[in-house]
Amino acid sequence: MKIILLGPPGAGKGTQATMLMKEYSIPQISTGDMLRAAVHDQTPMGVKAKEYMDAGDLVPDDVVIGIVRERLQADDCKNGFILDGFPRTQLQADALKQVLAEVDKQLDSVISLQVETEALVGRLTGRRTCSGCGKGFHLQYEPPALDGTCSSCGGVLVQRDDDCEATIRNRMQVYHQQTAPLEDYYRREGLLTVIDGMGDISAVQRAIVSTLQGH
Repeated sequence: MKIILLGPPGAGKGTQATMLMKEYSIPQISTGDMLRAAVHDQTPMGVKAKEYMDAGDLVPDDVVIGIVRERLQADDCKNGFILDGFPRTQLQADALKQVLAEVDKQLDSVISLQVETEALVGRLTGRRTCSGCGKGFHLQYEPPALDGTCSSCGGVLVQRDDDCEATIRNRMQVYHQQTAPLEDYYRREGLLTVIDGMGDISAVQRAIVSTLQGH
């Protein structure tokens, strides 16, 4: 099963991808994971990516696409994969189509999780992380037993800089400008299914699995 997960930050892509990994025994592949693995393994594209990363520059599309090509040819992708965070633009989507043709693979489905903006802001601003052990909490969905204190190690809970409201709203704006148009792109390809991500986690999972069974 070869899947792309679309959706704004906080839509639950990571949570659903973890469940799909177990359901179909396929890897979740994110842009960040691919970059870090390629750099660690010193692949040709990883070496090139490291030059940009060390200089503090964004890794250009041609290098990212080369890393995607390398990753999709790995043994653990034989039965499929879940792409999370790639493609982000139509240019990347066009390049992905070409890469898949080169490695003799074809997408089965593109799932777009839809969640209202204010709900996303609530989800993300409520996240807290332990400064000691790194355990994650949520003030609404998974609160600590004691306010501001990690239930595991007693460390201080902090809010990440990218979880503040202003940053989140900016990320939403960037997503809607750059990535949301991919819905139309994959709708024209006959691959898109839009799923309401406002329900509970298990309900969203059932909707995704039901869609994939149709393929």
